[in-house]
Amino acid sequence: MMLKGVYTALITPFDDEGRLDEVGLRDNIRYQIKKGVDGVVPVGTTGESATLSQKEHKRVVESAVEEAAGKVKVIAGTGSNNTQEALEYTKHARDAGADAALMITPYYNKPTQRGLIKHYTKIASSVDIPIVLYTVPSRTGVNIEAETTIELSRIENIVAIKDASGNLDQVMRVLRETEDFTVLSGEDNLTHCIISLGGSGVISVASNVAPALMSEFVHSALDGDWANASRLHYRLYPLFKVLFIETNPAPAKKALNLLRMPSGEPRMPLVPVTDESAAKIKSVLQELDLI
Repeated sequence: MMLKGVYTALITPFDDEGRLDEVGLRDNIRYQIKKGVDGVVPVGTTGESATLSQKEHKRVVESAVEEAAGKVKVIAGTGSNNTQEALEYTKHARDAGADAALMITPYYNKPTQRGLIKHYTKIASSVDIPIVLYTVPSRTGVNIEAETTIELSRIENIVAIKDASGNLDQVMRVLRETEDFTVLSGEDNLTHCIISLGGSGVISVASNVAPALMSEFVHSALDGDWANASRLHYRLYPLFKVLFIETNPAPAKKALNLLRMPSGEPRMPLVPVTDESAAKIKSVLQELDLI
């Protein structure tokens, strides 16, 4: 399975009572499609998967598949720190019609590399859906080391990794030592670098806010138009940084609120950004002529 381009790590919108806003979710997906993204990623960490109920989690995936309607790919977040729960979510994503499953490393319990291999092998051998590994040690406390990724890449339906390790040496080793395996940037600010090394795109937080600009940026890089890609990278760089001024996705949700798009507040224990952070987010949106 070829994954290439911009895949938006969707925020999950909530209404004023903190309930899932399914209408708003569908509105956001239609907007993403209109602005040219290649796919959407519901219920990843940006989608606050950790604070959604199982029923909400599954409904978000179903809504995304229904709304995408084959126009763009849907990579459903199905990770958990409980292998059986991750397996249940992955089976559900397959049955709902998702194109692939994004599986974050188990968090908090910090499995060894041997444990990660067993975790991913168990799920990949149990569900016939393409699987995208996801390493983000800053959030989970454990990294998928290059050697582990290389070993897992030999499993037929483990097709890609979203790398948010910040370790470009690791990225290069994986790209050099795997075959028919996709590396997607998991950090907007490293997308330019990772594509230049042979990566295929990004699973993006910033494209929630600026999907058209992100699509132009990434596809310019993929097409070898490095002058335009570099121009857009530096134009977007302040957005990449400000969206992590506080814990993701609180800044992205504030940005979408400022754009008058469905968002709502993050669920506790996350809280809305401070007034100082909100002012910085607004300033960056104004710089980009988004508001």
